[in-house]
Amino acid sequence: MEANETKFLTVVSGLPRSGTSMMMQMLEAGGVSVITDNIRSADHDNPLGYYEFEPVKQLSRDASWLDTACGKAVKIIYRLLYDLPRYHRYKVIFMTRMLTEIVASQKAMLRRLNKEGGALDDQQLARAFQDDLRKLDAWLTSQHNFSVLYVNYDDVLYDSERTVAEIVQFLVYKLDVIAMIKAIDRSLHRQRAGAAWTTL
Repeated sequence: MEANETKFLTVVSGLPRSGTSMMMQMLEAGGVSVITDNIRSADHDNPLGYYEFEPVKQLSRDASWLDTACGKAVKIIYRLLYDLPRYHRYKVIFMTRMLTEIVASQKAMLRRLNKEGGALDDQQLARAFQDDLRKLDAWLTSQHNFSVLYVNYDDVLYDSERTVAEIVQFLVYKLDVIAMIKAIDRSLHRQRAGAAWTTL
């Protein structure tokens, strides 16, 4: 991978089940070094892996690993973006997806894990997610060390060439575009719905 400037960390973020693992896989295929420990192994819900990194969960306590993370990509769930220290620069690829699909996918995963969901019903959960996203967008806009590209899940799957081109332009990296597109697996689009986008 070559870049005009690598003095930033690429952060892949979004709600749970919004396609963040897919985006990490695409970036890795394109030539970006990804930060992951593979502690959470692949399963039915994410057969190609979760691309998680355990120290992310302790960002508010220890962010020292970020000092060697420039030029790489890491997956950070949306709620933990607030914990990223201000002395680094971040380019955030934020995945959006229909909230109805996110809720359905999350519930299906919890059922397979024999876990119960929260007390909120589907509509309440979708509204809570939407409120979280609005607050986060306002916060991100006010952070001078953050740049954000919102990427829609359906666009990745069904308008791949244009979407990948936007990602490459955003990161200013010379990436393997063909490999990134080939890494997209449309068969994993199992939950489909027709309302409530996660747009901000």
